[in-house]
Amino acid sequence: MTDGGPLRRVTDGGSRWRAACRALFGSRARLRWVHLVLGGALLMPFWLVGTVAVGPLAGEGQTAFAGSAAFQFGAYGVALPLAAIAGLFPMARPLSVGAARALCGVGTGLFADGPARSRAARLRTACWFTLHLGIGALVSGASLALPPFAVGLLLTPLLPGVRTYLGVDGSPWAAVLLPLAGIAMLVALAAVSAAAGALLAGRAVVLLGPAPADRLAAAERRAAELAERNRLARELHDSVGHALSAVTLQAGAARRVLDRDVEFVREALTAIEETARRTVGELDAVLGLLRRDGEGDGEPSGPALDAVRGLVSRSGVPVALETAGEPDAVPAHVSREAYRIVQEGLSNALRHAGGLPVSLWIAVRGGELEITMENPLPATAPVVRPGGGRGLRGVTERAVLLGGRAVAGACDGVWRVSVLLPFGAGR
Repeated sequence: MTDGGPLRRVTDGGSRWRAACRALFGSRARLRWVHLVLGGALLMPFWLVGTVAVGPLAGEGQTAFAGSAAFQFGAYGVALPLAAIAGLFPMARPLSVGAARALCGVGTGLFADGPARSRAARLRTACWFTLHLGIGALVSGASLALPPFAVGLLLTPLLPGVRTYLGVDGSPWAAVLLPLAGIAMLVALAAVSAAAGALLAGRAVVLLGPAPADRLAAAERRAAELAERNRLARELHDSVGHALSAVTLQAGAARRVLDRDVEFVREALTAIEETARRTVGELDAVLGLLRRDGEGDGEPSGPALDAVRGLVSRSGVPVALETAGEPDAVPAHVSREAYRIVQEGLSNALRHAGGLPVSLWIAVRGGELEITMENPLPATAPVVRPGGGRGLRGVTERAVLLGGRAVAGACDGVWRVSVLLPFGAGR
């Protein structure tokens, strides 16, 4: 068997040729060329200012579009520091990132978002801005000057007027070499443009990527969003979970006495209706937080300690409530969290202890709010939901976020939940 050497070499050569054509003329190369031309266009105002600055140093007859090469490059040298100064402004980074994302072919997740705030970020953006505009101006100038000249060289065998304008004779060598030179110029321009675009793409992530301060800010934003989602999840769990537990218990009790005690069934259905209506209102409040677009700085509203007596009356279990101190002295945010903690404690007792009575103590003293709930342990083990519940975990999270603590467990034949929430000025 032969290894197909000649055929393989032809195939490999064709593949390399196609890869070279894609690198020079493919869609990515064309987009990067547009990015470079955009940089040249952005440098134009700074270059015009440079021509004004260099004008007094040049001789007479030197203008922006009719000056010598020294005059043009002198203005270019003045324009670059001006572009660097413009790149120091915070909004230069989002503009540069937007153009680089669209045209450089670099992964979008590698760039920093938002204006450059730190000194290091502004310096890196200024370096990128200057590099983009400086290289873009050179490629733009070459893109304007070389193609017409190269096309003229391609047409020299056919148009004597072009040969006369270029000052070349009509020899056979000129008819062959001049078109080849024109093609070489176009290919060289494409190669330079592709190389410059690849250079900018390689520097884009380094100069426009997130700095350590940007990464820290992004992590803080993610942590804040996660904390907000967790808080809303606790709100939904406490409100809806408590309501469903109460409705389930009341519906089950009504079903058992349906044929014997119509009045009790009527009271149970009324309690179910009131619980469902109240829960819908609380659900609307929580969903309103999800829909909120960030306008205003007001804290989210919700039931607080003054609504605990109403909660107890419709909880579905007999509750002995005792209070001490002044609940009005508790700050609003602590009062709301305390209500949710009581709600979850009652839901836990309802879910796991059935209709056994609950003792609830709420005391305010010394800049601290104490909440204690006790219920007798049931004779049989409670039915545990698949995956377990999250209520007691939510109670602990609420307490910890307020700088307090929560303890739950069996003690002396009862299930006890104790919560301490500090709110004084010295906490």
